[in-house]
Amino acid sequence: MAAAPRPAPREPGRAPGPVAPRPPGAARRRNCSVARTLDIIEDGWSFLILREMFFGVHRFQDFQANLEIPRATLTGRLNRLLAADIVRKKPYSASGKRFAYHFTAKGVALYPVMLALLTWGDDWLGEPGEAPPLALYHKTCGQWFRAQVVCSSCGEPVHARDAQYRDGPGAGWDAPPRLAGNRRSAKPLGRRLGRACSVGRALDVIGDRWTFMVMRETFFGVRRYEDFHTNLGIATNILSDRLGRLVAAGLLRREVYNERPKRYGYRQTEMGADLYGAYLAMIAWGDAWATGDDGLPLVLKHRSCGQDFRPKVVCSCCGEELNAWDVASRHSDS
Repeated sequence: MAAAPRPAPREPGRAPGPVAPRPPGAARRRNCSVARTLDIIEDGWSFLILREMFFGVHRFQDFQANLEIPRATLTGRLNRLLAADIVRKKPYSASGKRFAYHFTAKGVALYPVMLALLTWGDDWLGEPGEAPPLALYHKTCGQWFRAQVVCSSCGEPVHARDAQYRDGPGAGWDAPPRLAGNRRSAKPLGRRLGRACSVGRALDVIGDRWTFMVMRETFFGVRRYEDFHTNLGIATNILSDRLGRLVAAGLLRREVYNERPKRYGYRQTEMGADLYGAYLAMIAWGDAWATGDDGLPLVLKHRSCGQDFRPKVVCSCCGEELNAWDVASRHSDS
């Protein structure tokens, strides 16, 4: 499947009226549906467990065998997904002591996020001339397709520079939840495939919460180390590590913005800017499933058509919004 042409990388847009400055004192973070999504899907292991479920895996021992995941880690992630109402468990043994894990409606709605990550991994993380490891078939239109993130108003693809944002009723800063201090896996997650899939490749690059959040800040226009540190409340050693990894992976580049003393800023490469589609898919899910009574944190406007929009992940052939039950797949070498 040939990749759609990408626009030249440009800076993300911002509409007038930015969110109020971060308040001093206690830790605060910018209200954002990406952050709220990551409060639930906290790291690469959670993403891979969900990916396996979309492939039809439901039993504990099968997750463990496919992912080579430590038992305690798997138990912890499944319990967190249960508590968040992403999955439910149902006994399948006569004794009632063995359980299968199935999606709730809230969990099924994460499928477009997986597709957006898969598309980005297909486009940027394969070998030159290599076919994507997984081919996708849309049962509704009967075509092999690639997923696209489009504007709900005009149906055209949305790229990093195509969207403006303004504060919604839920804009502001909130107290971050207390989350477990999960470490990055020592082994690349993409090597624990159980099946060939570019979601695993993508998670090798951005597969932990802090890396996602650092990249999120770049879409808000943040460039300087001290601004990442202030906005995220992230430890300096973790921030330095994540910025270094993003530069090494090709998503960011360092640029000098002050000579004396020499200081560096971080700007998106084309590869980094193209990750915007996955962030839009996460925003759409967080807006629908993780927004409280305060309302949407951000309102998105598409520059091309001038309309406020909701991100949609659609079939490149027929333009219909995609869901898990209407998509089949096969490995490219099968």
